[in-house]
Amino acid sequence: MHSQPAMAQDVQSSYYLLLATILVLPLLLLKLRPHRHGVETNLPPGPWRLPVIGSMHHFVGALPHRAMRDLARRLGAPLMLLRLGELSVVVASSASAAREVMRTHDGALATRPLTAALRALHKDGFGLVFAPKGEHWRQLRKLCVTELLSTRRVRSLRGCRQAAAATLVASVTAQSSSTSEPVNVSSLLSTYVTDAAVRAVVGDRMGDRDAFLACMDEGAKVATGSSLVDLFPSSRLARALSGTARRAELYSAKMSRLMDVVLEEHRATRSATRAGDEEEDLVDVLLRLQTDGGLHIPLEIGTFRALITVRPRSVMRCERDLGDDAAVGYPKKLRRAQDEVRGAFAGESRVREEALPDLRYLQLVIKETLRLHPAVPLLIPRECQEPCRVLGYDVPVGAMVLVNAWAIGRDVESWGADAEEFRPERFDEGGRCAVDFKGTHFELVPFGAGRRMCPGIALNVAVMKLALASLLFHFDWEIPGGAAPHDLDMTESFGTTTRMKNDLWMQATVRVPLPSL
Repeated sequence: MHSQPAMAQDVQSSYYLLLATILVLPLLLLKLRPHRHGVETNLPPGPWRLPVIGSMHHFVGALPHRAMRDLARRLGAPLMLLRLGELSVVVASSASAAREVMRTHDGALATRPLTAALRALHKDGFGLVFAPKGEHWRQLRKLCVTELLSTRRVRSLRGCRQAAAATLVASVTAQSSSTSEPVNVSSLLSTYVTDAAVRAVVGDRMGDRDAFLACMDEGAKVATGSSLVDLFPSSRLARALSGTARRAELYSAKMSRLMDVVLEEHRATRSATRAGDEEEDLVDVLLRLQTDGGLHIPLEIGTFRALITVRPRSVMRCERDLGDDAAVGYPKKLRRAQDEVRGAFAGESRVREEALPDLRYLQLVIKETLRLHPAVPLLIPRECQEPCRVLGYDVPVGAMVLVNAWAIGRDVESWGADAEEFRPERFDEGGRCAVDFKGTHFELVPFGAGRRMCPGIALNVAVMKLALASLLFHFDWEIPGGAAPHDLDMTESFGTTTRMKNDLWMQATVRVPLPSL
């Protein structure tokens, strides 16, 4: 359930920032002041740098997580230091480096750096993801772990997910039956995850769902937009050229108006019998806790908005589940997963979520997909608040610290010579049987670890499993036009999350139809 700051997400746009910097270079050289973090004796190694822009030229035309992995390999450094304008960025690219960042020095690195956009977006209150380390953050974390995203709460929202999955299956069925054309799996899964998330957060009682969803998408773009002021915080010119704060303020005002409507709708329909009901959506839970005095922090509108407008992101890897099985030459793996699902639900008309934990091979497919394709390849950044040494190197105070989960998941030292290969069976071999993504095995960290680990793992995985199992149960899948598996374009793009650059189109044949209503 992640959103990601501009410098972690949008380094790809550094090409345009580079052009802008060149245009104003004379003025910047006059305005820039030294940006010192104190005395460091042994900084991590880094690539060669240019004046003013530092290491930014290494990312022109490249996906940031891939470029960082390649730089780390060339340097032979699991920890490296980049300079992006005035910013110091430390990147961890191995399991050992990740362990020190997220466990050994978790306390020193437990706060988040804030871009200009994020500061403007959260001026009315922070949600859990970007709240600075402190009592407010600790109380929000407790709220999420014990109430909003607890195992019990996620289980109680099963009906929301099953309704969204039924809509997904019906949509694929309608498209595959009405035309011989392939279906857009990416688009349908995007609609599914949005539907499942909105049902969980606001239920079915929201008047203008489309406006709410459009505003959420707009917020993600505002939060992840690049800004010169983030690269050159000491430059008055950069601040003058940036319109980031203004765009963020306009978005906040729009979302606040929509949130007022959502809250009024929920207050109007809540009743004494509904309070505490197992069918509560997340807005209901917050309103109940507010009324009962169960909140130990002030529920400011900004905090409320931030808590309920973060959607599950990892489920977007469902398209990769299908794509990797079929596209990289592994149709036998696709068939094995499909046989397992159909065998478990033989004679039934749909997938039951409560039975999914018993499907072992499906669990392996999920693990392998998250290993190769974490939804947030550069985990949400941390900021160094006090002197610490990682792998013997000094981390500058004030530096942004990134964990390259994508590179760690493909590290041959952890995963062997076939680290780039999609092979779910690896998790059934030797010492990897116990490896999981819940924060204790640092060679697999798609959700992070430590104090800042994503608290929504259970919700993310539940949404993901149900979608994949439903698609495998109800349909047979083929590549359109009889193309070979390697002909599918699996190129990635980078944004709020990393996903396929081009939509995945597949030919679907109904094998287990949904029952008629």
